[in-house]
Amino acid sequence: MTTVLIVDDDPKLLMMLRRTLTYEGFRVFSATNGTEALGEVQAHRPDVVVLDWLMPGLDGIGVLERLRAAGDKTLVLMLTARDAVESRVEGLETGADDYLVKPFAPAELLARIHALLRRPAVVARDELLTYTDLRLDPVTRETRRGSRAFSLTAKEYDLLHYLLRNSRQVLRREQILQEVWGYDFGGEDNVLEVYIGYLRKKTEAGGEPRLIQTVRGVGYVLREDA
Repeated sequence: MTTVLIVDDDPKLLMMLRRTLTYEGFRVFSATNGTEALGEVQAHRPDVVVLDWLMPGLDGIGVLERLRAAGDKTLVLMLTARDAVESRVEGLETGADDYLVKPFAPAELLARIHALLRRPAVVARDELLTYTDLRLDPVTRETRRGSRAFSLTAKEYDLLHYLLRNSRQVLRREQILQEVWGYDFGGEDNVLEVYIGYLRKKTEAGGEPRLIQTVRGVGYVLREDA
């Protein structure tokens, strides 16, 4: 289930957004200030943060700066009453993934969130990929789980690379086959399941908790078990 964290100090808006997103099938958490928001991000690792700009104390820009400085790439949709071009630029330059001006229709908020979740991850070809204690170095092609190194075949590497690039995002089976095996893939129907099994065996060989989760009827997601 996709998790959304809403951060806003307006109780009425917070309640409306919780109700709207819950009704749409999202798992929803909330925070009313910036300090609380940072704790909720650590506790729940949301897929998307809907973040109000103007809050007392640590504001939305401050939260965003701290997340990005820590290397956190969680998708962030910034909410603000500021419609000036300079304000939009400031939010995006700080690291927001999208920007929505108040007041807005709930349908537009939902559309923006769905668009963010469909957005492919953009990473440098040589950027180190990590999730919890799982690490993949595209330069050396070295893979580690904590201090334990393990080797991968070429296709296992491609699959793990794709899962890491899209960590915490539920990926449809067809989507993974298309991206890892190619548009014209015509192999065995269960090839993905076989390779997921290979990766699980190697990434869990030291007794580590499972990170590659099955989303029944949909596909797979790389995240810690809830």
